Amino acid sequence: MLYKFTKSILLLLFFVFASSTVTNGQDVFKTDLKEDVGANAWRIIKKSYEQALAEQADYFLIEMNTFGGAVNYADSIRSLLLNSDIKTIVYVNNNAASAGTLIALASDHIFMHSGASLGAASVVNQSGEIMPEKYQSYMRGLMRATAEAKGRDPKMAEAFVDPTISIPALKEDGKILTFTASEAVKAKLANAEVKRVEEIYSNLNISTPSVKAYERTWVDIIIACLVNPMVSGLLIMGIIGGIYFELQTPGIGFALVIALISATLFFAPLYLQGLADHWEIALFVLGVLLLALEVFVIPGFGVAGVLGIIFVLCGLAFSMLANDYFDFKVSQPGLLMNSFLIVIGAMVFSIILMVIFGKNIFNSSAFKRLVLADEQRADSGYTSSVPKINLLNKEGVARTVLRPAGKIEVDGVWYDAVALDGFIDAGEQVYVEKHENYNLFVRKIADKPV
Repeated sequence: MLYKFTKSILLLLFFVFASSTVTNGQDVFKTDLKEDVGANAWRIIKKSYEQALAEQADYFLIEMNTFGGAVNYADSIRSLLLNSDIKTIVYVNNNAASAGTLIALASDHIFMHSGASLGAASVVNQSGEIMPEKYQSYMRGLMRATAEAKGRDPKMAEAFVDPTISIPALKEDGKILTFTASEAVKAKLANAEVKRVEEIYSNLNISTPSVKAYERTWVDIIIACLVNPMVSGLLIMGIIGGIYFELQTPGIGFALVIALISATLFFAPLYLQGLADHWEIALFVLGVLLLALEVFVIPGFGVAGVLGIIFVLCGLAFSMLANDYFDFKVSQPGLLMNSFLIVIGAMVFSIILMVIFGKNIFNSSAFKRLVLADEQRADSGYTSSVPKINLLNKEGVARTVLRPAGKIEVDGVWYDAVALDGFIDAGEQVYVEKHENYNLFVRKIADKPV
């Protein structure tokens, strides 16, 4: 009897020991980070992690191949991994440079594909130039804090950013630290060098894992496409072109529709990505309203018009990058100038296209299908508002702003007129220089030849 009881106890201890060394049937949720670390990458990682929580996964695995990106989004992903309730794994499949290194250090386990590299995390601008010390200091602090949180060597993490850190066994003095897969394993930074993801499960003693992967939806694909700088530039052209034609011909609704659709496609994905904030969209809308006010209400081109252009420009540019109101330190260096160049370039290009093709658009058959083209002929009883009298060289006064069209008064009668000078303010004295096709063409009396 005692023998049977002892045998049962030993068998029970054996199974307990076996279950502690080999984990059966654990769930792994896998996602990819194979793009620059930015708004779209952060959105996908966050959605993947939320889905992993919903699936009650035991491991959250990121397969990484990135050359870096924006520090603020890398910090967001880093914070998610550091505070994760799930065990996290980063599998470096080729590259984990710069911001990718920071993310990798925040995981519980790092595995690297044969031939992969990790490191070179100095902060650089869009041209690849090293940024000033304040950026490097911030990045060094992030790297140290991340390494300490995961029990890794903080000095080694700092050496990824600072070439002055001396670690003779790992790198030359004056060089930034970058590891190959085998070097990272030897330095005990990475768990192991692997050739396929299945080797990771074996290394972690995960037997027969249930692996689920995040599948990008058509919404993810469309948003990723719309936030592309080239597409954003085309949408800005649609916004500016639509507003221009609507202000020129306010009775034509399709130009306004084009502007609204372009604005929606421009701002909506940026808003979902966390880039465009309410105040930036409001700044753009205020700029458009000021431009409309300048054209239709306020005579001349003054403060309202200038502010309108500035607000539209800033609203579009600020929406394209992360910022804390007017603090752009959280964004990747150089992106502010880059976003302004995209907006200004799109504006200039759209203006050039409008000048070249504007008249052709109005005369095209497609445009004529959208507007009334009936002629009001004299033989049908229609007459012009300008009587057939000789008004040449007659003097009068501008009753409205001529920009270049407006109203003038000659001999107590108001007429429609066009300024040959391009702009005449209300109240200025004018004279009629030409009278063609029932149109009066006027100049300022001050410009009348003696």
